[in-house]
Amino acid sequence: MSTTREFAAVILAAGKGTRMKSDLHKVLHPIAGRAMLDHLMASVDALSPREKVVVVGAGREQLEAAVEGRAKTCLQEPQHGTGHAVQQAQGDLDGFDGDVLILYGDVPFVRSSTMEMMLDRLHGEDAPAVVVLGFEPDDALQYGRVIANDAGQIEKMVEFKDASEDERACTLCNSGLMAVRGADLFDLLKRVGNDNAQGEYYLVDIVNVARAEGRHSAVVVTDDPGEVAGINSRAELAAAEAQWQELKRGEAMAAGASLRAPETVFFSWDTELGRDVTVEPNVVFGPGVRVADGARIRAFSHLEGAEVGEGCEVGPYARLRPGAVLKKGAKIGNFVEMKKATLGEGAKASHLTYLGDTTVGAGANIGAGTITCNYDGYFKYRTEIGDRAFIGSNSALVAPVRIGRDAIVGAGSTVTRDVADGELRMERAEQSIKPGWADRFHDAMKKKKAAENKG
Repeated sequence: MSTTREFAAVILAAGKGTRMKSDLHKVLHPIAGRAMLDHLMASVDALSPREKVVVVGAGREQLEAAVEGRAKTCLQEPQHGTGHAVQQAQGDLDGFDGDVLILYGDVPFVRSSTMEMMLDRLHGEDAPAVVVLGFEPDDALQYGRVIANDAGQIEKMVEFKDASEDERACTLCNSGLMAVRGADLFDLLKRVGNDNAQGEYYLVDIVNVARAEGRHSAVVVTDDPGEVAGINSRAELAAAEAQWQELKRGEAMAAGASLRAPETVFFSWDTELGRDVTVEPNVVFGPGVRVADGARIRAFSHLEGAEVGEGCEVGPYARLRPGAVLKKGAKIGNFVEMKKATLGEGAKASHLTYLGDTTVGAGANIGAGTITCNYDGYFKYRTEIGDRAFIGSNSALVAPVRIGRDAIVGAGSTVTRDVADGELRMERAEQSIKPGWADRFHDAMKKKKAAENKG
């Protein structure tokens, strides 16, 4: 923040979220792999708040578990509007004389800089009683209106249902987000009435209460209406995901990554891409992925909880699960899956392979169809493959097992014991040869089939 003033954040999340039609609380639904509430709290935390209070109601157990150790919670029950909701935080903010930001758990994309702008305006030379965040959407729809003069001082706040035709013609809308001095907030709230179409205590009315007492309030306007978009349904959740993904794709390309078909690439909230990374079409990044400079992620691959080193190649049609690590110059190809496995520098697993709970040394080559058999139905075991080892196609390595440096495992082997450095290991049944047997078999079967067809 540009000042050292302390502030608290009150986040309203007591609504039932019935339009989501979900057993999961509305604000815990993920966007880019992260709960919408956590998107908002991350922006708040960037400004180092003194306190965070989440107002809960329906589904309180889920929210209390989600924010435990990170924020206080208070209960709004019954629910009589947004003003009533904020009042429930009074006990948790008792004795706090800093500023208070009022936010909404289902409005997740508010930027830290916007919050800072609101707090700074609260301490402007004209000392407004309340600062409201306004926005100007393409279609004002049924948003509440902010009637303000040219200096941004608010003349009236009104909900759409209670607005006159002239007031509805105003295009400056109320986002619901506010900044208020802690010393003023609850004093203003206790004078808010519920004489309105809904019979509720509207938070916006603190502006009108302050005005009736001869004090003015101010509005600041975001330059991005999408920043204050609320999410109330599955369709709006999908739209928010699309909005976030579009922003992230633009940031990735601006930072030096090449996305061949940006609209088909999906990032997680914490995806990290280095410079000169190439991402081909239809790639999905789950949480916890870091891709180093110069790597190439080929089409139709899925990565989660993985680290891809400099100059590596992944896919196409590859799956990296949590704990997968590719060292510099390593390569996995089509239909290769890795889980809790490390592929050493320059090592390759080019196709049709599963590497689980495995360490592969530098320069090793894993042939097609190789499987590390890491699970016995009860416990997981590790496989260690040494530097420059060569694992032939269609091999099964039954863990726990160690394949030494420069060792060779012959194709088709099932390896159950350690292989020493430089050793050749083949585990195959003796091949049986019966000259002419196949010809006799085909002749007999053709005659039998012909006889059945005549019958």
